[in-house]
Formats: sequence, structure tokens, C-alpha cells
Amino acid sequence: MPSLRLALAQFDFPVGAVAPNAAKAGELIARARSGGAALVAFPELTLSGYPPEDLLLRPSFLAACAGELAALATTTRGIAALVGHPHGEGAVFNAASLLRDGRVECTAHKQVLPNYGVFDDKRYFRPGHESATAVVDGVRVGFLICEDVWQPEPAAQAAAEGAELLLVINASPWDGAKQAEREAVLQARARETGCALVYLNLVGGQDEVVYDGGSLLVNGDGAVAARAPAFVDALLWAEFDPATRTLSAQDWPVVADPAPEATLYAALVRGTRDYIDKNGFGGVLLGLSGGIDSALTLALAVDALGAGRVTAVMMPTRYTSQLSLDGARAQAERLGVAYHVIPIEATYQAFIDALTPAFAGKSADTTEENLQSRIRGTMLMALSNKHRLLLLATGNKSEMAVGYATLYGDMCGAYAPLKDVYKTAVYRLARWRNEAGMSSRVAGRPESPIPTEVIERPPSAELRDNQTDQDSLPPYDELDAILERFIEREQSQAEIVAQGFPADVVRRVVRLVLLNEFKRRQSAPGPRATTRAFGRERRYPITSGWH
Repeated sequence: MPSLRLALAQFDFPVGAVAPNAAKAGELIARARSGGAALVAFPELTLSGYPPEDLLLRPSFLAACAGELAALATTTRGIAALVGHPHGEGAVFNAASLLRDGRVECTAHKQVLPNYGVFDDKRYFRPGHESATAVVDGVRVGFLICEDVWQPEPAAQAAAEGAELLLVINASPWDGAKQAEREAVLQARARETGCALVYLNLVGGQDEVVYDGGSLLVNGDGAVAARAPAFVDALLWAEFDPATRTLSAQDWPVVADPAPEATLYAALVRGTRDYIDKNGFGGVLLGLSGGIDSALTLALAVDALGAGRVTAVMMPTRYTSQLSLDGARAQAERLGVAYHVIPIEATYQAFIDALTPAFAGKSADTTEENLQSRIRGTMLMALSNKHRLLLLATGNKSEMAVGYATLYGDMCGAYAPLKDVYKTAVYRLARWRNEAGMSSRVAGRPESPIPTEVIERPPSAELRDNQTDQDSLPPYDELDAILERFIEREQSQAEIVAQGFPADVVRRVVRLVLLNEFKRRQSAPGPRATTRAFGRERRYPITSGWH
């Protein structure tokens, strides 16, 4: 029995770009046909992009998707194409249609609707109740959509209808633990059904979510036959042998660096690039303080956009150390970005002088410290407006968790690349970027992109003399270990203390997390990297009696 040749479109299909998405799909159908594929597959909700959210409530949007699907079907002479789209049929379904010989041959409706984490499928879609299969080049193929493969019933139903191969189209967001989970699920489905599985995933950044691709081929015995690299756009070719129910990849791109830091860094770069470019900004700027967070953010921005689209600004006061001044300038020069030094000491003193009568009888405290941060925020926003550059916030997840950030100060910004990255991971990424490097637009420069002294110095906000972060917070190794247990694992204080952490430290950290929800509600979006990202995934009440 001859093999079935497949093409898998691991590409980005942006939300709302219905006509451009259809045009891209049409071009890829033509490429797949010329390459001898009998079937080309596209990701979940190809035409609308994922997640389209409340665009699905607009009849005109659904009509546009339906019109593009019908037009796309006319391009499928001599090839079959599985295309994801919203399907309005009284109710709205998350659908995948098989297009062949110029028409829509059959349509599968997503049966299992996720409604956890970043997913809100039940807000928009009705569930399907039947599997869909079709014969392509003598092979019966079953069609599943994303969450369908995470439960055994849809795959079992397709297998009962004679499917030899299951083709699963996905818009599965990335986090650091996701790939291992996917492989375990796919292997279980293969062993249960005896079917081989093709897992095709979307790639690209969409607001706070990043899709990694990472498509997979799994044989009928559960063995992983091939893994596509993460965050790489590619038309992937595969062959299915129905006699042995095995799959083989045809010249897939290789994973350049399998280290977790490499994948996380690629996720942050992709999320940042896509947010900037999809929203039409020519470039970005950020406050470069001489500290580790802004240093890593600058490296990410340059790798995402190129040095010519990045501006860094140092805004010193009396508390800014020479180490910070030297480190910031060294990094800006190494990366080749536009760099400005705008002292704010005179502005700060003018604010203090103006406020002194109203502050009479009050000793200096964090008010004066936050004032410096807010002056910087105002300066950066003015530069953003004047030069039409998007402002990047540079804070990390550890700081946002405990509120170690200033509203309308260092929290100013339209996008925060490190929002879901713990401080300890910031250090790991900075060291990886220096030691392992990456294929970036600043490759070839002899110096490390992040000065070593910036990485090794004690972290400090430099808002008062001799200040360090550990004046206000536990050491970051301890803080992050507690935060990971409380936020990611949802462990109780008692459970965390039982693991050897000091009770008073745990109580203090948890109290700070719960008190600072109001700040996080006002923070900029940033790429999701963990299993419990602040924002659309972790939503706690601001006003709450639960402590």
C-alpha cells in the first residue's frame, strides 16, 4: 500500500486577519500541491486566528470567515486541505473543514471545549458530538481539534469508524512544561487506539499568549517519530505508512539548542516581536537602569527587532551609582542601540520643593523613592508619544507578585517582556544569552551583550543610598521558591512551611501577593511563560476577605 504524503503548515495566522490568513493558506495549498502532498493541514481557527475572543460575537466577522472558506475551497483541485475556522450554524462551533475538489467535503466540530487557564471556549462555542473521518489516498484519516485529543473519547470514536491516522490541529499555548505533557497525551492516545497521530500546532505571539509550534509525529505504537522545533515557521513534510502505521518526517528543521533557557528566550523574543509588529509600531524604547531586568529586556528587544528599532534611556539621580552608569552605557554601545542620558535630579528636586509645604511634619519614606520612579515613567511616556515608540516595561514576575513595583512609575509601558519570568530565571536567561548566544541580529560582536558586572551586582532599585532589593524582600532564591509553590502549584501556607520554609517569611510573602492584585490589574501585558501567568490565566479578586 503506498504511503500518504502530508504537508503541515506550522505558521502564524494572526487574530482578525481573515483575508490575509486565507491568502496565506491559499499560497501554502499551492506549495503543498506542487510538493506532491495529498493532504495539507492548517492550525486551529486558521481563518479567524486564535483566540478571536469577542470578534466571534460579530455576525460580520463570522460571515467573512465563511466567505473566505468557500473561496479557499475552490483552490483545492488535486489536493485535500484541512482548515480551521469558526462555523456559524445557528450556534457557533470551533470547526475544521476538509476542502477537496473545489468544495467543502466534511466538517468536524470540536467536541471538548476547554474552559480553564487561558481558554474561554465555552463562552463562544457549542460542543460537537461526532467525529469526522475521510479517506485520503486510500487512508482513512480522523480529524480532531486541539482539546479533543486530551480526552480519550473523541480519538476512540474516530478509531471505531476505521481511522488509521489521527490528524490533530491545534492552537496550544506554550509554557515551560507543555511539550512533555503533550507528548505523554499523544502517546497515550496512540497506544489506546493503535492510530498514528499527526499533531500540528500554531506558532506566534498573540497579546499575552505565545504559540510555539512544536508539532509532533507519533507512531501507532506510541513512539515519537519526529519533533518540530519551537517558534519556527515552516511547511513540514511527512509520510505515513498505513501498513505499519508509522510516520516519518521529511527534512524537518532541527532544534538548534534544546536547553530550557533557549526555548524560554525564543518564546520571549517571538512574543515581543509579534506584539510590536502586529500592532504596527516602528520600534520600542525602555529605561535602561544598569540593572539585570532592563539589561535582559534590552537584549530581548534587539534580538526581536534589530538594534535600529530600539532606544534605551538612562535617567540618573543622586542615588545612581557609577556602576549603573557604566553598565548601561556599555550595553547600549555593545548592542548598537540609540542611547540617551536624561538626568532627572533637577526635576526630582523641583517636585520635592513643591511638595515640601504639604509634606510638613512627615519624615521621608517610600513616597520620595516612588516619586523618582514616577518621574522616570513620565519622561519615558513623553518620549514614547513624541517618537511614536512603544514603551517596554522591564519588571519581572517576582516583583509583580509581591508588588515591588511603582504604579505610574517603573510599571509604565505597553508591553512587559519579563512579566511572567521569575527573577531567578532572569539571571539564568542573562547568563545563557551571554554564554550560549543565539542567531540574532547582533551576532558576531565580540563582547557579551549583557555586561558581566550587571549580572553579578546585587540587585537594587537605587532610590536611596546603599539600597538593595533584599532590604525589602527575602533572597530571590527563597522568594521564588515560595512564589512558585503558592502561585503555580496553589499550595497553602501550611504546605509551604512544611517543606522547610520559615513560617514568618511565608506569611509575609503570601500577604504581599494577595495585597497587590490591584497593581497587577493595571500592569502591561506580557508573554505567558509559566503555568499560572498573571492576567487572563490567574484572576484573583482585588477586594477579598481571604487571607
